[in-house]
Amino acid sequence: MVREIDSDSLKTRLDASDNLQLVDIRTPEEVAQGAIPRATHLPMHLLPLRQGELPRDRDLVIYCRSGARSYHACQFLMQQGFDNVINLRGGIIDWARQGFVIGGLDKSG
Repeated sequence: MVREIDSDSLKTRLDASDNLQLVDIRTPEEVAQGAIPRATHLPMHLLPLRQGELPRDRDLVIYCRSGARSYHACQFLMQQGFDNVINLRGGIIDWARQGFVIGGLDKSG
């Protein structure tokens, strides 16, 4: 079963500088419209090729537009042995609906 987090809980963890990594799996076109600050962009179709770049020693919060694609991405990563993945329920739509900041991506990865 995929673990999930809501926008409020994620915001609390980010504000506390929690040791987590945000991963935006949307397309480059979607990301160009804005992203959750501190997120790293890894398009969903590249997950199989680049999963080795993801840390296993901290929580990975995976998100997309609505939470559906990221849920499937979490399932895929769990099948690959990741036990630290969490889906952002409602995706960036819910994040924005809560009034939280949408900015650019973290270029440092």
